[in-house]
Amino acid sequence: MGTFLPVPGINHTDLAFYLQRHSVTRNLINTFSGDDTFVIGLFTLNIFPYINASILIQVILGFSTRLAKLQKEGDFESRRSISRLTRFTTLILAIIQSLSLAFYLKQVLFDWNYLLVCEIVIWLTTGAMIVLWLSEIITDYGLGNGASLLIYTNIISSLPNLGRKVFIENSENLTIFSGIGITVLVLVTLYAIIFLQEGTRPIMLISSKQLNQSSKENEDLLIDDNYLPLRFNQAGVMPIILTTAILVVPNYIANSGLVPKIDLPVNFEGVKFLYWIGYFILILVFSSFYATLVLNPKDISDQLQKMAVTIPGVRPGVQTTFYLKRVMKRITLLGGTMLAILATVPNFVESILNITSLNGLSTSSFLILAGVILDLLREVTNIYYSNIYNNSYQ
Repeated sequence: MGTFLPVPGINHTDLAFYLQRHSVTRNLINTFSGDDTFVIGLFTLNIFPYINASILIQVILGFSTRLAKLQKEGDFESRRSISRLTRFTTLILAIIQSLSLAFYLKQVLFDWNYLLVCEIVIWLTTGAMIVLWLSEIITDYGLGNGASLLIYTNIISSLPNLGRKVFIENSENLTIFSGIGITVLVLVTLYAIIFLQEGTRPIMLISSKQLNQSSKENEDLLIDDNYLPLRFNQAGVMPIILTTAILVVPNYIANSGLVPKIDLPVNFEGVKFLYWIGYFILILVFSSFYATLVLNPKDISDQLQKMAVTIPGVRPGVQTTFYLKRVMKRITLLGGTMLAILATVPNFVESILNITSLNGLSTSSFLILAGVILDLLREVTNIYYSNIYNNSYQ
């Protein structure tokens, strides 16, 4: 309802006329809204200002040791301060995005003026903060993370339009072989993403108390029951988002008219192949970079040393840090390679099967869908077992 509640003062007839005549803008809107129709409504910015603010704060925490220490070791009021900083950053980004959209509409609307700019900024910023408030209510009183559930809802709601678009645009080229290929691609991608999300490399741990056990059999049992799980995909969907944000800049500059267009005799297929190679390499680079921000080997080593826990065969302190760095580098390389393959496979399938619109079946969307469903499943399972425990205890 909030998405389709139009902002007052905007003539959507002029907007629809502009979209019909400018294919680049229409394709960009279709990418985000999932349909050819577009209404600038109260919730047009959606949860994206909050997502961008969260990413920015995480990057800042990775580089600022004082803020990172405040988040890990601070009290409840310190963590509330970081949450307050995230909300304030969300407000600033919402104002910036609202201003960008308002000034972009200057070439679209005939009755554009600065009073209309103020109305658009106030409406869209207010809508973004309402969405942030709703997501926090879902997080506090509902199941799962509110922001993730809102993104999940956006993706699910766009799937019917995406499927219809794939069949309409490829009605001539779509054969039984192509349909089977798309189905197999979706199933294999989902299986690989779930494996990537849930896959871990267990590192066995042993405490000083376990070392004092007299029974060798009991000691082996305790070692097997205590381990540190390192996930293959520590960075999640962030490498794809950062890579897309960088690679879309040249296309945006070329289509914005800021630089004159130069017609060069280049092979379009060769340019696409170079783009895919760059996409693949950047995902690997950002996977390694973001994994170090999420999980710091030195912090893990210090925490293990404080708890009097060691890795069998590895000395505490510096050797544990180097060992964790080596293991994480291998895991990140494997996870990043799998993520890069999953992100680039739809492009090759498009060329092989001669079909379009498969970019809507993005790996980032599948990662979000699978991650949200798995998180909900874990939370429901925890509630189920906690109820069984409480009932048996009573």
